Formats: sequence, structure tokens, C-alpha cells
Amino acid sequence: MGYNFRSYNQRQSYLLPPSLDKWLPQNHLARFISETVDQMDLSAFKKAYRANGQGNAAYHPAMMVKILLYAYAVGMPSSRKIAKALVDDVAFRWLAAGNFPDFRTISGFRKRHLKALEELFPQVLLICKSAGLVKAGVIALDGTKVRANASICRNKDYEQLSEEEERLKRKVRELLEQAESIDQEEDELYGDKRGDELPEELSNAKERLARIREAKRLLEERNRERESSKKKGAGNKCQESVKPEGKINMTDSDSRIQKTSKGYIQGYNAQAVATEDQIIVAQDVVTDANDVHQFKPMVEQAQENLAEIGESAKTILADAGYCSEENLEYLDSQEGINGLVSTRREREMRRSKFSDRVRKRSKLPRYKRMDKKLRRPVNSFIYGFRKKIIEPVFG
Repeated sequence: MGYNFRSYNQRQSYLLPPSLDKWLPQNHLARFISETVDQMDLSAFKKAYRANGQGNAAYHPAMMVKILLYAYAVGMPSSRKIAKALVDDVAFRWLAAGNFPDFRTISGFRKRHLKALEELFPQVLLICKSAGLVKAGVIALDGTKVRANASICRNKDYEQLSEEEERLKRKVRELLEQAESIDQEEDELYGDKRGDELPEELSNAKERLARIREAKRLLEERNRERESSKKKGAGNKCQESVKPEGKINMTDSDSRIQKTSKGYIQGYNAQAVATEDQIIVAQDVVTDANDVHQFKPMVEQAQENLAEIGESAKTILADAGYCSEENLEYLDSQEGINGLVSTRREREMRRSKFSDRVRKRSKLPRYKRMDKKLRRPVNSFIYGFRKKIIEPVFG
């Protein structure tokens, strides 16, 4: 008696052409994103193409938008991984309907239509509103630190950059001397290349040297901005040349060292504002490690986006990271908005004794008013929703 196995034959053909649509469950996220994009106005994307039909055929903007939105929704920002998924993943193949744009096309589309992609945000909110998801009475904002694709060990100060620059200059000179001594017989080693290309090691050294010089320029620029802000109101004095302070990352010069609950990382500070239904109505990614300067721009962005769909926030919730005299003054100037901003961090609330800094700050008029406001039972109850609204968004 033989084994009772299910039929398994990789070369068995289908009797009828298979339908890819049947391979994807009806409740799949890819279907939801596809139906959502079909309701959107994509005219801003189409403006970038010729309307007379001339030139090579381009991939349809609707397909490209669907692929990107689905990829980002499942945590796949890499254009190369998206291109691979178009071959390996049923959901991606269903969205692309048999098209296979390569990673350069995907990346190029995103870069070319970055503004149009950003402008889809209000349309998404409008669709969410029509589905009864956007209740904008109460909104909450918060930030979270995200890792950059760069090591924290790659941060260098100006002196280290200068030392590395000199070392690479010497190496470039040595390699150039070696390149000059290469005789004609070695041209065979270059295959179908011209034979006069620089050695790879020399190219790499020159690239590193260029990156170091650019890093030094950025540090000098940051230093000038800091010095300029310090000397505001001091007249048009000629600024003296000073050695730039701080460090810069050689892999990702835009990223910064960020403090998290688990230590320090090289990365960014991601900001978001969400409604009671945990629908994101504003977002940004900044390099500031502190949240305090993001309060006003994030609230304004949220109100602008909500205004696009005929909504507005009446209550704003934020933790102590956003508490400052300037932000509390801004809230006082906003009519019809109930702003609830914690004046103390959770670890400060748990302590029996407050630090001198906290005691001094708590005596300021606006801090005292906010403290009193938060102690009212109704406001204390409302503020308790902050974590439930915003923290699951990052989680």
C-alpha cells in the first residue's frame, strides 16, 4: 500500500488560464489600498507626462501609487525590495497586474512625484472621514526616535575629519604615483574597459575625501548658523572664523544622535498627530532631538489638513516634551482650543522631591495655570486619552 500524499507536480499546467485575482483574499490590505487609490484624484501625477501620447509608454501612475502605498504600509521602503516583491509576492503582483518596473523606475517615480504624493494626504483624510473614521474633536501629538541607516560610531568632529582628510590626501598621492607606473601590458586586466580608468582603491579614496570635505563644510555651515543665532541683534559685525563644534555622521550627514529609553541611536525624530480613531492627520521627520520646537508646526499642519475636509480640532493633548513658555503662550492665543500639555515628565511626577529646575519652572504664570487646568477632573480625564490615541500609532 502506497503513501497517501496530495498530488505534487511542479510541471503540471493549468487546464484553464489561472486568475491572479482569486489568489488574493477579499479582505486583503492590498485590495483596500487599490480601492482607495481608485477614488483619488491623480491628475497631479498625470501632468508630468505628455498628453499627446508620444514617447515611450510609461507605467500608469495609479499602479505606481498603489505599489508605493502598499509597500510603505507593510514596512518596505526600499525600492529594490519592492522590485523583488513584484516577482515574489502575490499581493504586489496583483497590484501591478503583470507589470514589473525595476527599482530605478520605482525610485525615480517617487522622487519625481514627491510633492504629488504628499498632496494625497488630505484626500486620504477625506476618504477616512466619509468612512466615519475621522473624529477630530480631540487630537494628540507625540514623537518617536527612528534609526537612520548609519552607525553612531561614524560620527566625527572637525579635528578628526581634518586628520582623516590629510591621511587620505597622502593616500591619493601615493595611489596616483602607482597608477602612473602601470605599464601597457596590464591593460589586458581591464577587459572591455578603456584601460585608462583609475584603480578602484584610488576612486574609493577620492570619494571618501570628497565626503570628508562635504562633512567639514556642513559642520562649518551649522556652526555659522549657531553663531548667527547667538549674535542676533548685535549689529552687522563681521563674524570671526571659529572652529566648528559638534560632530557629523559620515554615512548619513542629515541624521543626528538621538536619546531613547534604551540608550542613544543615530537617527531622526518622527512626529505625528492623530485623532481619537488613531488616524494620522499630520506628520513630519526632523533632526531635533527635542520635541519642544515641533509643537506649533505640527498643530498648524494638523489644523490645515483637517480644514481641507471641513473639520477642526477642539482639544490638543501633548506630553511634557512639548511644554515650554512659548508653546503655552501659543495655546493661549488659539481661540476655541482646549490645550492640555503636561508640565512635568512622568519620571518627575513619580518623584517625591522636584529638582530646582522643575520647581523654578512651576512658578511661572503659564505653567501654574496649566497645572491648575490639568488638575480639574474633566481635563484630567480627557488627558488620560493621550496615550491611547497617539502611542499605538507608533507602536
